[in-house]
Amino acid sequence: MRSVRARAGLGATLVVAVALIAAGTAVLLSLRANLIDSTDLQAEVAARDVASQIALGVPYGKLELPDEDDEHPVQVVGDDGRVLAVSEHLQAVSGTGSTDVRPREQPRDDDGDGDDDPGRGEVSSDGPGFASGTATVDGDSADYRFASVEVRLDDDRTATVYAGAPLTTEQDAVTTVRDAMLIGLPLLLAVVGSVTWLVTRRALGPVEGIRREMAAITRSEDLSRRVPEPGSGDEVARLARTTNETLAALEASVERQRRFVADASHELRSPIASLRTQLEVGAAHPELLDVPGAVEDTVRLQQLAADLLLLARLDAGERPGSAALDPAQLLTEEVARRAGDRVPVELAVTQGLQVAGSRAQLGRVIGNLLDNAQRHAVASVTASVRREGGRIVLAVADDGEGVPKEQRERIFERFVRLDDARTRDEGGAGLGLAIARDVAHRHGGTLTVGRSPAGGAVFELALPDAARG
Repeated sequence: MRSVRARAGLGATLVVAVALIAAGTAVLLSLRANLIDSTDLQAEVAARDVASQIALGVPYGKLELPDEDDEHPVQVVGDDGRVLAVSEHLQAVSGTGSTDVRPREQPRDDDGDGDDDPGRGEVSSDGPGFASGTATVDGDSADYRFASVEVRLDDDRTATVYAGAPLTTEQDAVTTVRDAMLIGLPLLLAVVGSVTWLVTRRALGPVEGIRREMAAITRSEDLSRRVPEPGSGDEVARLARTTNETLAALEASVERQRRFVADASHELRSPIASLRTQLEVGAAHPELLDVPGAVEDTVRLQQLAADLLLLARLDAGERPGSAALDPAQLLTEEVARRAGDRVPVELAVTQGLQVAGSRAQLGRVIGNLLDNAQRHAVASVTASVRREGGRIVLAVADDGEGVPKEQRERIFERFVRLDDARTRDEGGAGLGLAIARDVAHRHGGTLTVGRSPAGGAVFELALPDAARG
């Protein structure tokens, strides 16, 4: 029962079994009720026929009783319980007004012809009564339905006619249908269970293939492998497609992490080796110690370590927060700290705007964009803040050489340097723009690069307008 196929097959079989049993019971009850109604009608017709004869004054001894085919035994009982007439071949009866099958005493002869003349009367307008009983006719006992019809005679006496109709047809029909159901139900349930098993097996076959391939991927740690995708286009096919998309995303993430670790190791190796060399030389020859160079390497190493730690926190899903910030104020404060830079920054900001996020992270993005612009600018850098639709756009433009169109996405990759003339000391580690875009995405925004009016590059950071919710 740990198999989905087994549970599905058993569940379907049980549901169908309950439905068939309920339907079969209803059919049998309905069939039995209909057949009993038909039998009651036959008994009523026979009883009313005899009652009509009595109402017309036919003597009890000359009543034409439906006894020829032995299907409708009749018994006429007076109001005092005396049996007045009975079918010739009736040998035993139960379920009627009396168990006697012969008149108790010789009929009275009021007109001298040897017959008991009941006189005229009328058949009661009340509906007939019905009861179940048994009767033995010519030695054959069977179950019967008896209809009782009352006749009111002129002398205030009453006679009740009991006529029976056999239940043999009803019993045979119900038994036949019941036996057919008892034989067909197990066969039908076996078919339902088998079909459900096969259909479920066929439907879940691809799932087992996906499971085996995922187990193989786990054992081999080869994320380049993919699970088989069935061509059925159903839920299993969509599951396989989503699984492959997840594997592709996981493979890209793992590869990115591997490149990140390798590039970080390479970037850290140079300043550490340079710093160690200077310190070793200074220890052996104090007069040759390059203190400014050591300090520079230490600062560069500190900045690189801070960048790597920030990237690690971003990759780990660090949330930026939701504090309300004024982007114009953030930009103004960052520019004010750069009063002595090589290229001054011109500001064009709109006051009163608001974004939500981390002050430290957004300040880091603005600083990285300004660093990049001042590094490549010839004579001017322009920074602006404006509202554009439902977004707040912070733009930093320079008049340098710009970024080739085919390279505008690559520059946001980690440890990427486009300018071969930029050395590691002058151009940084290639993490600034990667950090800036990651932070923008964490804040629900975007960071893009284009061509500025001055011919250089313009970087635009677009963030949701917090004032508009």
